[in-house]
Amino acid sequence: MDPYAWSWNPEALLLIPALTGGYFWIVRRHATPRWRVACWLAAMVLILAVSITPVETIALHFLLSVHLIQNVVLAEWAPLLAVLGIPPTLARILPKVPPLPALALWLVNYGFWHLPWIYDAALRNPHTLLHAEHALYFATGMLLWWPIVHSALSAGTKALYLFAAFLLASPIGLMMALVPDPIYDFYADGPGLWGLSPLEDQQIAGASMATAEAIVFFAGFAFFFVRFFGEQDAER
Repeated sequence: MDPYAWSWNPEALLLIPALTGGYFWIVRRHATPRWRVACWLAAMVLILAVSITPVETIALHFLLSVHLIQNVVLAEWAPLLAVLGIPPTLARILPKVPPLPALALWLVNYGFWHLPWIYDAALRNPHTLLHAEHALYFATGMLLWWPIVHSALSAGTKALYLFAAFLLASPIGLMMALVPDPIYDFYADGPGLWGLSPLEDQQIAGASMATAEAIVFFAGFAFFFVRFFGEQDAER
């Protein structure tokens, strides 16, 4: 198989236009700034970028490191942009998302799909189980970010929430970077790519996953941490 071939992913090619059409149909009655629309469209572009390009081909057949970046996009980056795309007037009439259950669901879902036997099973069933995995990543990712974007939590609470999310999710990537043997048989027995051994691929995967998570979570943490001290100064 050519690792640089584009993937024909009919589910993504059908789902993304459907989600985008549904978004525009729903927000037509709500004042939605252009930057929010741009955020939603960017989320859809990100999903397509990891679903139909060679990223999908390499992730599905060759390298764990690329697959984990794909997971970070689907579970963290794209959901954040999608939630930013929801106008506040629409968010207010939707059910509220409690922060602790949202964080717990995201963490449990993230950890579950990275268990070795589940991970390998999903890769061996790319048209069923793997699609369920990716859909749940995106859904729980939106739940994760909802209290940050659309709740009245204080800036300090939001900073703690994001710090907890990174702290509790980071052991997955760190474990992959530090364990001495390959964890996932699917990639250990696979063809590999770019001369990387399965262990080297796994070490890169763990380090890149932790780094990719840190980019988003620590940026958000820093933003709300600074805002928190700004609010404290304003109250004096």
